[in-house]
Amino acid sequence: MDFAGSALEYLALFFILAIGFAALLAVGMYVIDRWQSDDAILRNYPVIGRFRGLFTKLGEFFRQYFFAMDREEMPFNRAQRDWVYHAGKGVGNTIAFGSTRNLTIPGTTIFVNSAFPPLDDQFAASQPMEIGPTARMPYMAHSIFNISGMSYGAISRPAIEALSRGAAKAGMWLNTGEGGLSPYHEEANCDIVYQIGTAKYGVRDAEGRLNDEKLRQVAAHPQVKMFELKLAQGAKPGKGGILPGAKVDEEVSRIRGIAVGQDSISPNRHLDIADFGQLLDMIGHIREVTGRPVGFKTVIGSSDAYEELFEMILERGPDCAPDFITIDGGEGGTGAAPMPLMDLVGMQIREALPRIVDMRDRYGLKERIRIIASGKLVNPGDVAWAICAGADIVTSARGFMFALGCIQALKCNKNTCPTGITTHDPHLQRGLVVEQKYEKVANYAKQVIKEVEMIAHSVGVAEPRLMRRRHVRIVQANGESIPMNKLRPSVMPEKGPGYSATTKM
Repeated sequence: MDFAGSALEYLALFFILAIGFAALLAVGMYVIDRWQSDDAILRNYPVIGRFRGLFTKLGEFFRQYFFAMDREEMPFNRAQRDWVYHAGKGVGNTIAFGSTRNLTIPGTTIFVNSAFPPLDDQFAASQPMEIGPTARMPYMAHSIFNISGMSYGAISRPAIEALSRGAAKAGMWLNTGEGGLSPYHEEANCDIVYQIGTAKYGVRDAEGRLNDEKLRQVAAHPQVKMFELKLAQGAKPGKGGILPGAKVDEEVSRIRGIAVGQDSISPNRHLDIADFGQLLDMIGHIREVTGRPVGFKTVIGSSDAYEELFEMILERGPDCAPDFITIDGGEGGTGAAPMPLMDLVGMQIREALPRIVDMRDRYGLKERIRIIASGKLVNPGDVAWAICAGADIVTSARGFMFALGCIQALKCNKNTCPTGITTHDPHLQRGLVVEQKYEKVANYAKQVIKEVEMIAHSVGVAEPRLMRRRHVRIVQANGESIPMNKLRPSVMPEKGPGYSATTKM
C-alpha cells in the first residue's frame, strides 16, 4: 500500500473541502451583507467591508504592543505602567542612558533639587495623620498613599482579596467603593474606608434611603475607620455609578440590595442632599450615628461654588465641617462611563487640587479638614506633585489595578477582563492568583512611598509633607519652567519646617 500517496490524497481532499467551505461561507456572507441595511460599508462592499471592523478592533492591540512609543499611549502610557509592574515585583526601578520623558511639554513637573540635601541620618518618614478630631473615634492615617474606591462587583472577588491583604501588609487603607462591604474586604486586617454612593448600597432601606441601623451594623466592623460620601467621581461627574447586569450575580445582589442580572445604575446625586447645608447635615448625622470621621468625595467643576460651603462651615462652627474632602480629577475613573462625561466634564486634578487647598487654608481650616487627592496619580512624581500642591494624603485606584496585573485592555465595562480583575467569569478569574498579587500590591505602595521620600530628600526636606509649592516647577508653553508658588501662590506661608536658604527660589 502506498501510504505516501494516500496521505497526499487525503490532504488534497481536505484542502478542496476547506476551499469549498470558505467559498460557501463567502457566498453566504455576501448575501447577508448585500441585503442588510444597517451598515452602508457592508452593503456596498460585501464581505470585504468586514475587514474594516476587524482592523478597527485590532488597531488597539497593535498600537499598544507595536506602534506606540513608551510615552504616547492614553490613558496611561507604557512607561507609567512598566514602572508599576517593576515596583510590584519588588525589583529595582533604575533606568539607563537618560530619560525618555519629553521635558519641554507644557505642564510637565520638574522638582527643584537642593544644592545641599539632607544627609542620610537626617531623613524621616511621614508621621501618622489624625483625621476627624471631633469624632468619637478619630482615625490615625498611617500612610500618605492609599487605595481609592473600587467596588466589589465592578472588580472581582480575588482582586478585592488581593487588595485587602496587600493593604494590610503595606499599612494603608482600602476604600470599598460605592458597592458596599463584602467579606473579601475583610480578608485581612486592613483599615477600611466605607464609601456611601448615591444609591447607598449596603446601608439603604427598600426605598434606597439611608438606614441608620445598617449604618450602625457597618460601623460595628472594627476595620471600618471612616465613611466617605461620594458626590461625584472622575469618570462620570454628574452621573451615578454604572454596573452592567452581567456583573450583578447573587452575591453582588445581596451585598448591594439590588436585583440579580439587572444593570445597577445609581442616581446622579444623593436624593436627600440638594445643597451644601444638607450635605453638612448628612455628614454630621453619619458621624453621630457611627462615631467615625466622615468626609466627601467630589469632582470640581468650578471652585467658586465651594465658597458657599466654607462660609457655611464658619457660620455653623468647625465642628460641623467634613473631616476630609477627596478631590477626584475629571481625568480619573476606573468604571464604565459615557464618553462625554469621561472626556469633557470636570476640572483636572492639577487645577482643582490647588484651588480647594487654597480655599480651605484661606478659611482657616487646614488642621480641621484633610485634603485627599485622587485622579491618575500612579507614579511617585504624581504623588509628590500632589503633596507639594497641598494634599495631605493621596489615593489611587488604577495604580493598584496595574499592580494586580491590569494590562489596560479597556474591557472594564464588560465581563471579559483578560486579567481577572474586573470580571466575574471564573475561568478568567483563575489568572489572578491572590497569594502572589497581594505581594505586588504591597510592594507597589511601598515603592511609591520610598521614591516620594527620595524626591523629598532631593529637594532638601526631611520627609514628604514638608514639601511645598516652591519645590516644583511647571514647564510653560515657551519651554521654560516657573515655580509652582509663582503660578499659584499658597495661602499658607511657604516658610516652616524644612525651610532653609538652600530651598529658596
